[in-house]
Amino acid sequence: MPEQDFYELLGVDRDVDAGDLKKAYRKLAMQFHPDRNPGDAEAEARFKELSVAYDVLSDDEKRAAYDRFGHAAFEGGMGPGGFDGNFGSSFADVFDDLFGEFMGGGRQRRGGATRGADLRYNMEITLDDAFHGKKAQINFPTTAVCDGCGGSGAEAGSKPITCATCQGHGKVRAQSGFFTIERTCPNCGGVGQVIERPCQQCTGSGRIQKDKTLSVNVPEGVEDGTRIRLAGEGEAGMLGGPPGDLYIFLSLLPHEVFRRDGANIFCRVPIPMTTAALGGDIAVPTMGGGRASVSIPEGTQNGRQFRLRGKGMPHMRSRGSGDMYVQTVVETPVNLTKQQQDLLRQFEASGGGATSPESEGFFRKVKELWDDITE
Repeated sequence: MPEQDFYELLGVDRDVDAGDLKKAYRKLAMQFHPDRNPGDAEAEARFKELSVAYDVLSDDEKRAAYDRFGHAAFEGGMGPGGFDGNFGSSFADVFDDLFGEFMGGGRQRRGGATRGADLRYNMEITLDDAFHGKKAQINFPTTAVCDGCGGSGAEAGSKPITCATCQGHGKVRAQSGFFTIERTCPNCGGVGQVIERPCQQCTGSGRIQKDKTLSVNVPEGVEDGTRIRLAGEGEAGMLGGPPGDLYIFLSLLPHEVFRRDGANIFCRVPIPMTTAALGGDIAVPTMGGGRASVSIPEGTQNGRQFRLRGKGMPHMRSRGSGDMYVQTVVETPVNLTKQQQDLLRQFEASGGGATSPESEGFFRKVKELWDDITE
């Protein structure tokens, strides 16, 4: 009798995604699980078939082989991809999804060793720091492996013993109707071990609170919100577990002269009205404490931008730098003397509309509009 197609067995299409595949398997596994059908050999056989199908289709490599060769892809071995027949493990994953949240969370590794928590450190840097890069010293509170017990939690000369209630698994099982329910061991709290003589220095946790100082290299070109990961610099793990990581989040302080947009720098530079009208050269600041000369042509208008190639921020993940844009802000003269006022009036009287074509053209259009309204 030919074997049933795995997709048909689970009642899904061949292009099903991982989420819908898991939902389909979960529904059928709940229906045919042996705990729900005691003594029903047919239901047990169906559950095993479903578990094999899900084991194959939930693994990308196995699924690709099955899609290409069908059941022949797994002939001559232990089953699909070396499947060992431990059907309960597949159902346990689904069961944890359903009940893990209110039954004490996910399963712990045997022995109680758990990974330490990740830490976050917020660091403020200046735009100059981001331009040049910097090496900074940071200090933060964390947990470290206890020196007194080496992280075991037990007093010197002793060691934790296997929990007699759960036999070191950290979980105990209880029958509830058709289901076998797992929950955290009440004797060891899910650790799987019991400490008879706790370390006096850490009170049995294997960790102590302490301040830690680290040197951090901030690379050139970092942007606001850049995250730096320092592996293994987070909190120490429980009972010999691996430490977590430290994540440093960078925020850039505003600069009094420059504004940044990606790798480009913008700078608003006020220039006198006479320079804008007659032209000339001006010196502008650049990142890194330098300066650059910008030639202002005659008749430069307010808001005109000049591009300085390669004068922006360095690229963090590649060579080269962005550009700098100088935006002119034409400044209207203030606090004029009477002589200066008279000179400007003479200039206005002699120039007509030729020196200010944009304003002259605008008001001419406005006058024509008003004339049309009054007709």
